[in-house]
Amino acid sequence: MTRVAIATTSALAAEAGRQVADAGGNAVDAAIAAALVTVNTEPGVCALAGGAYVTVWAPDRPPVTIDGNHSFPGRGLQPEQLGRGAVNVTMAYGVGISTLVGVGSVAIPGALAAFERAWQDFGGMPWNELLMPAIAATRDGFPLSSSCRYYLNFSGDLIFGRSVDGYRALHTADGPLHDAGAVISVPHLADSLQAIADEGAEVFYKGELGRAIADHVRAGEGALTRQDLAAFEAIVRPAMISEVGGWQIATNPPPAVGGAVLTAMLIACADLPSERWDKAALDRLVRVYHACLDYRRDKLDLSNDIAAPVAELLDAAGSGQLLSKWSSSSTVHTSAVDDNGIGCAITASAGYGSGEMPAGTGLWLNNGLGEIELNRRGLVGGKPGERLPSNMAPSVARRMGHVLAIGSPGADRITSALHQTLVNLIKFDMTLEDAIAHPRLHVDTTGDVDTLAAEPGLDLPQTEMPIRHFDSLNMYFGGVGAALCHRQDGFEVASDPRREGGVSISGEDV
Repeated sequence: MTRVAIATTSALAAEAGRQVADAGGNAVDAAIAAALVTVNTEPGVCALAGGAYVTVWAPDRPPVTIDGNHSFPGRGLQPEQLGRGAVNVTMAYGVGISTLVGVGSVAIPGALAAFERAWQDFGGMPWNELLMPAIAATRDGFPLSSSCRYYLNFSGDLIFGRSVDGYRALHTADGPLHDAGAVISVPHLADSLQAIADEGAEVFYKGELGRAIADHVRAGEGALTRQDLAAFEAIVRPAMISEVGGWQIATNPPPAVGGAVLTAMLIACADLPSERWDKAALDRLVRVYHACLDYRRDKLDLSNDIAAPVAELLDAAGSGQLLSKWSSSSTVHTSAVDDNGIGCAITASAGYGSGEMPAGTGLWLNNGLGEIELNRRGLVGGKPGERLPSNMAPSVARRMGHVLAIGSPGADRITSALHQTLVNLIKFDMTLEDAIAHPRLHVDTTGDVDTLAAEPGLDLPQTEMPIRHFDSLNMYFGGVGAALCHRQDGFEVASDPRREGGVSISGEDV
């Protein structure tokens, strides 16, 4: 029987992956089952009606990334009908977040299409069996995680109180939000998942669920139409590959920007000046992050065709010109590898959430159009069907028979979290657990002034940037999950101590 190791965002999801693996599933089957649990049992943090990327590398095929990211809606509408129905809200989350919610913020959701396409191309179990753990969890009720409760403290009423069923799911009969650990039951969600198990993704895009979603959005003058859902297809793209320390690393290619930025960071730090995180290495890290993230902001985020600027970025990183030339939400992740050499990494996002739940579906809708710091082109910033920008960078790597699946949630911190973890593992020879748990830093280029954010335990170099010191490891710096299959030594699997996570290995107690 194939054995599978899984790292994901909750113990409930890890157990779902283990169940599918124990029933005969491979790494892709297990990863999809776990991902279906995460996106349906982490209210506020993610939702099924969002976007996702799936990177798969099977030993007998080249690596691919299946693109199911959010897309611009509006098929069949006149120009004057676009750009309506969104509401601006500001939350005291993090350093303060402004975002657009409501039906006008809803983009075309592609996560389910990506999951189904990955299963069609690489899975081995019946589709409905991959849905069974998620159906059971949502029908019986699931515990509200502390990370979900923390986010809902800011968004539970402001955003997720916008729908009757959504409000009922998250609040007690007396009115307050449920506490962490409370059993959450989302009305109608298990029934919707059962329909998807029975009929496939088609019911979500062309059937009863799709009609309910589109009609709800259009009733409030949002742009998502039935035509948008019916036309959506997951796109299979060749993964972007870099070579570092004898490893080949396959990640999310353009038009997403996360994989390109991660690849540039890996190339620019391939010759770090030491074998540990001393001042010299951290100084290089800070300057590389500053350059890459400034370049992303200035050249990639607003580009209609990012192929040329991505090539320029990678060329500059490889030639040593990067540092001299440009030095000026919510997501969930699942990684799985099996002993046949398949690696699968899935990252999914619903943005900050639109707060909208069409009656009778139990499905919270994304606010992909409303993530202002990511979608800088606005509500009408692209043609219908055009993919939105994304930080997500699910990755699979290989070296001499070893296979690693890795990824992280964390908005613009995804690339820096993954980069530091990979450097720790590949260059500094840490164990997977230590590589993930090691203190991190990040250069925040999203505000008026670039800021260095750092966890304790790092010997920081001198910098002209203001520094935001954190008192402990913090979920701001991502939530890396990784699974590694050694050709001779078996499995190594770890999830991030910064977030609640879960790991499992089929046939073992972890």
